[in-house]
Amino acid sequence: MSEDEPGDELTRLVERNDLTGVRLWLAEHPPYEIADELSRMDSALAIIPFRLLDKDRELEVFEELDPVHQHEILLGLRGAAFSELLEEMDPDDRARLIGEAPAKIAARALAGLSPAERRMTAALLGYPEGSVGRVMTPETVVLHRDLTVGRALEVVRAEGAAAETVYTLPVVDDGRRLAGTVRLSDLVVSDDTTEIKDIVDILVPRVRATEPAEDAARLIQEANLVALPVVDSEERFLGLLTFDDALELIEAADSEDIARQSGASPVAGHYVAATVVRLARARSVWLLLLIVAATLTVNVMQAFEVTLEQVTALALFVPMLTGTGGNVGSQSATAIVRALAVGEVRVRDLPRVAWKEARVGLLLGLMLACIALVIGTALVGRDIAVVVAASVVAICTWAAVIGSSMPLLARRAGVDPAVVSAPLVSTLVDATGLLIYFTIARTVLGI
Repeated sequence: MSEDEPGDELTRLVERNDLTGVRLWLAEHPPYEIADELSRMDSALAIIPFRLLDKDRELEVFEELDPVHQHEILLGLRGAAFSELLEEMDPDDRARLIGEAPAKIAARALAGLSPAERRMTAALLGYPEGSVGRVMTPETVVLHRDLTVGRALEVVRAEGAAAETVYTLPVVDDGRRLAGTVRLSDLVVSDDTTEIKDIVDILVPRVRATEPAEDAARLIQEANLVALPVVDSEERFLGLLTFDDALELIEAADSEDIARQSGASPVAGHYVAATVVRLARARSVWLLLLIVAATLTVNVMQAFEVTLEQVTALALFVPMLTGTGGNVGSQSATAIVRALAVGEVRVRDLPRVAWKEARVGLLLGLMLACIALVIGTALVGRDIAVVVAASVVAICTWAAVIGSSMPLLARRAGVDPAVVSAPLVSTLVDATGLLIYFTIARTVLGI
């Protein structure tokens, strides 16, 4: 067996009911690898190695799983094992799990928590879905701005074990309003008599709990932060968004964007574990919409049927022109969706973006038109070659403008820009590109 397929061995061990072999395999692999292999397995099989994990590693592996696989594991646990696992989870991870769980699992999970953990989880679930409040951790070490460094270090030692992170420490005033943050490294190297207010970073970015979680995660990435403070409308400190949670948010957002840009709905969980029906369902809705939209192209062809009958050679270049226009439009749409995601462009940049992409499309069109002119002249003669070349320039320019504008218009309308996916742009450009082509043909050829 090759070294890059460790999960095959685990599956075989489970199927042979070799529990000793399963324990040895689990002991030799880190939690993230175990979680990945459990995600690939059928849920009925995955619960077996999970139950064989040591208590200390069980939680580590469980928190590495996607929520959909966590739900499957929970369904296989009974009684105290179910409650103990949830009780030990970090509040933000637990809130995410319960927020995405079926109602039956969510009710059972909340009922099994201790009163303190239930209140903490309920507070996080009270924030809007998709907000940073849902994914922040309230388990932090909070320092008062009037403390000395020596006293602050004592607080960190006393409370740090229960906190999710101590590398970034929020600093507050008497009203628990955020004054800034201080790094643990700064505390360690400072004199014990130094006051916290003298070393606090008052310019650290912060976000409101109701703001989108993805935006907060991108901010952590841009500002190179270990954790980002989360506050309420009155600047009172509520919790921290940690960098590991931010990475998961960015990964999930990017995966969703990629799925939508390919003309499919995102599929939660591991691809290998997803059923054929589930994958087909995720893609079918978009394909149905696109095939309906593609009837626009048929209608255009029908409208110019007389033109095609008079000059049948025009039909030879229809696939080339629609394909070229669709590709240019898809490239522009993909570039702008990505730029929106990382904050490089904003909705108000629409005129500037459209003008830039129009010039890019024009330049691309001119380069491709030279090739089209040579090929067209050799195949069907100079007149039609001129039509094709002029159409390539116009279609490429138009496609670049459409491809770049639609994601920005979607954002302005409150729609995920990734929904305006490359296949949708390509389909729209196909129909409008044919209108451009036949209009130019009629003008140049006089038909």
